[in-house]
Amino acid sequence: MAANLNRRQFLGTAVASGAFTIVPRQVLGGAGFTAPSGRITLAHIGMGTQGFNEFGGLLEEPNIQIVAVCDPNTDSSDYVEWGKHSVRNTIRKYLDNPAWRSGDNGCPGGREVGRLVVDTYYANHRPDQKYGGCAAYADFRDLFARHKDIDAVKIMTPDHLHATIAVAAMKKGMNVLMHKPIANRLYEGRLVIETARKTGKQTHLLAYGSGTANGRIAEAVKQGVIGRLREIHNWTNRPVWPQYTEIPTDRPPVPRGFDWDLWLGPTLDRPYHPHYTHTVFRGWYDFGGGSMADMGIYSLWPVFVALDLPTPVSAQAWATHTCTIADNVSTTVHNDFAYPTACS
Repeated sequence: MAANLNRRQFLGTAVASGAFTIVPRQVLGGAGFTAPSGRITLAHIGMGTQGFNEFGGLLEEPNIQIVAVCDPNTDSSDYVEWGKHSVRNTIRKYLDNPAWRSGDNGCPGGREVGRLVVDTYYANHRPDQKYGGCAAYADFRDLFARHKDIDAVKIMTPDHLHATIAVAAMKKGMNVLMHKPIANRLYEGRLVIETARKTGKQTHLLAYGSGTANGRIAEAVKQGVIGRLREIHNWTNRPVWPQYTEIPTDRPPVPRGFDWDLWLGPTLDRPYHPHYTHTVFRGWYDFGGGSMADMGIYSLWPVFVALDLPTPVSAQAWATHTCTIADNVSTTVHNDFAYPTACS
């Protein structure tokens, strides 16, 4: 696909898309002024740590107009970030306000923060543009029902909501830009791909890992620099988030402005606990796929693409165990719950 893609081209190519593809972030835009009617109207679903980390590319793109944001959390400072004040400093840059939330030592996020960023950025950088403001929703279903003119959505939620939102968006005629993975269950992933094929919507999976260095390595391997390739060992330092060994038994209150039921989405009901949410959700089968669904996609994608590997026929797993300290002795933790639909 061309790097200079306007709204008409974007919508015109949608019917030709039969499955998920991977494209660089800048594929949706180009340099120069774009009339409002020619911009891609986009809804951003998920306004947490990673959502704000990647927000700048969309805000700065002249061919994109963010018209709505969505998150079950209104506004709080209890998110998790990779570096001290990294998210707050990123938002300050978007707002052109180095003093924003001075004295707040937490990590900010939520739909109202997203709305503020969009409205302020456009006011500062597109002053001549007629703009009705960014809408903010707790429930993506309300967003889809009230906005009939949205061309595309970007999904930046926890993994367990990816498939549900993607399928609903495509059925509403919207194109989908999705952060990895496309689903938290294999059968959900198949449904997403089938829906993309049936609706003909344009779909892009943000798996990254396609830098020039990977291409040089692959070319060296193909030229036999290291001899015949027999095995590839893929390694990561993940998880860096806490891996809780037991289901929490305490019952802290749901934070004000946070809709726990909407955050749970299609998963089974359970009491709220912060150990399930912001950034640490991947440690739980119901909400994420652990390190494999996180970093495995980044590092395995270029291996399969660059070396032209076929689709795997099977996968073999090795079990691990978790220990805890009891009476100053390391003891193996035995849990009496299992991964649901393990044989699906």
